[in-house]
Amino acid sequence: MLSQTSEYALRAVLYLADCHSREPVRVAVMAKALGVPQNYLSKTLHALVRVGVLSSGRGPAGGFRLAREPHRLPLKDVVAPFDPIANKRRCLLGRPHCSDHNSCTAHDAWSRASGQVEEFFRTTTVADLMSLTPAAPATPSPRRPR
Repeated sequence: MLSQTSEYALRAVLYLADCHSREPVRVAVMAKALGVPQNYLSKTLHALVRVGVLSSGRGPAGGFRLAREPHRLPLKDVVAPFDPIANKRRCLLGRPHCSDHNSCTAHDAWSRASGQVEEFFRTTTVADLMSLTPAAPATPSPRRPR
């Protein structure tokens, strides 16, 4: 349902939220910890900086960190630059004119399901997800390599 870029964005934001009180985290450290390509992750993180989800700094003390507290960061803001989650639905069967008055066979069920998805991303915060996620096995330290 989400693109790989959105999945990487969510994983990176959750990783940073877990390191929230610490110093900024370098993309190389995050990429290794998350098992994602560093160049791809770097572009994804910079897109999140542009929309105000993350902040970044350069130099020896540089890296990425959350720009907002996890409880003030809805998931919709994290995935929107890559996969806009909107209540505006397209016909699941590809019909050009599908509405409540001229509906396809999947319209009612898809309307309910897509509305629930939109509601989830709009109302669920990064902090909410963190509270649902069981503690992961030890991950590499977010400290910068020496």
